[in-house]
Amino acid sequence: MQKSTQDYLKTVYSLSKNGEIVSNTDIAQKLNVTPASVTEMLKKLADENYIKYSPYHGSTLTEKGLKEAQKITRKHRLLESFLSNVLHIGNDKVHQEACQMEHALSDEAEESLCRLLKHPDTCPDDGKTIPACDLPFSNCEECTQLHQKGLEQVGKRDKNLISIRELKNGSIGKISFIRGEHKVLQRLLDMGLTPGTKIQIIKVAPMNGPVEVAVRGTKLALGQDIACNVFVEMETTNK
Repeated sequence: MQKSTQDYLKTVYSLSKNGEIVSNTDIAQKLNVTPASVTEMLKKLADENYIKYSPYHGSTLTEKGLKEAQKITRKHRLLESFLSNVLHIGNDKVHQEACQMEHALSDEAEESLCRLLKHPDTCPDDGKTIPACDLPFSNCEECTQLHQKGLEQVGKRDKNLISIRELKNGSIGKISFIRGEHKVLQRLLDMGLTPGTKIQIIKVAPMNGPVEVAVRGTKLALGQDIACNVFVEMETTNK
């Protein structure tokens, strides 16, 4: 995939939330390009089924587009974590360095980088959630254990997953992946947040406040540190 295509998909993903429409103006400002250039590229992406584009309204990602957007965003944010926390690159340089490196990072290197960094949940630049990997595991322990034997035969996850931290009020999904080491996993399991469980977002508090959810007939208030590590398969999605 061309770098420009990845940049546009990543931008739409970063500006949207749970399928919200993103305006051409916002994309142009984010990428520092002309509105005419944005319109031309969005039409191309729509023809290739990466986005749904409506003139004078904006764009949303399709399932195909969301998969690619999450992949490149994940690589970018993992690289930011590596550059900042391991190489101690200055904060003023981390984002640009990651932008240059993300397009060349292979999937295998991405997976190894995640394990090296012990499955980070947010990037250091802006605190945004790092998307889940596309390996077909329900938690990070499965990945760590099978890595010893090799991951070549495990394949990829079919469905796109979204962190409950990024969902809107009223969203419903099924928990499919929990990120983190054993103590994180056990803490969430003790709360009833287990893979396969249906969950509904009741309220997302502003200013990085708690996320209130309904699960198994109980209401829970989850801090941002928990919410960004629980990923769901949405009950309804853009096709």
